[in-house]
This record gives sequence, structure tokens and C-alpha cells, in this order.
Amino acid sequence: MRIGFGLDRHRLVAGVRCILGGVEFPDCPVGPAGHSDGDAVCHAVADAILGAACLGDLGHHFPDTDPRYAGADSVALLARTAALARRGGWAVGNVDVTVMTEQPFLSPARAPMQANLARALGIEPDHVSIKATRGEEVGPEGRGEALTVHAVALLVAVEARDE
Repeated sequence: MRIGFGLDRHRLVAGVRCILGGVEFPDCPVGPAGHSDGDAVCHAVADAILGAACLGDLGHHFPDTDPRYAGADSVALLARTAALARRGGWAVGNVDVTVMTEQPFLSPARAPMQANLARALGIEPDHVSIKATRGEEVGPEGRGEALTVHAVALLVAVEARDE
């Protein structure tokens, strides 16, 4: 087994689509700025997987200087990350995610977020934990300037395969 940690922080910008865990929050007035779709949940989980598999980081595999990833679907990038780990002989056992933000309110979207991540990772939704917390007026999250996502991934050894 291996454990990896991922962290992603994005500025929140008015008028930008808010997508987290592959779920769009159309009523949210701000969204995470980013080269791809800005989905910090997927980015943090991908970095946790890459870290556990000793495969570098998200920017190494999907650089923000590459126009191919402009506006990219981060759930698809997460699925590609899980495939990289599988090629190296690792499968995702479970992931645990904490999102720190004042908005959007995540509770109604938790189940669809879990389903999206599980599908991308090839695991069951009950192996995906998504928690939310607020900044309580402290730091950029508490002031509504940014959102931060922490993720931990457990990888288990499997037979490596070509994909």
C-alpha cells in the first residue's frame, strides 16, 4: 500500500463557472480560476494519486502551459491519472477529500461528486469521502477569495497493465 497527499488552491473569480468534483454549481457567483476547468477537487485527488505512485505532480503530466489542457475536463484528467497509476501497478483503494470554501454549499452535491470521482477512479462511491469546511472569516478561504482542497489517496498494489 501507498498513501499520497494532494493540495490545490484556486482564486475565486466572479463570472467563472464553478465546477467541483465534476459537478457544476450554476448559482454560484464565483468560480475557481484555472487553465483547465479549475476543478480543484479533481486536481487535489490527482496529485494525491500521483504522489502515492511516485509519478510527479499534476503540472508535470498536464502542464498549464500546454494549450491542449485549456478548459480541459478535470474528471477526464483524473481518470487519466488513475490509468497512469494502474500502469505502474497501483489501483486506488479510497480517497478522502476536504474542501475549504465559503461558497458554494457542497452538501446537496456530495453524492454526485462522489459518483463522478468513483467512476473516474474505478472504485465504488462509498470509497470516496468528500467533506466541507469553512474558513470562518480567516485567510483567503474565509474572505471568499479562494478555495482550498486537501486530498489523501490510498493505493493498493495490482498487476501492472498496459492501457
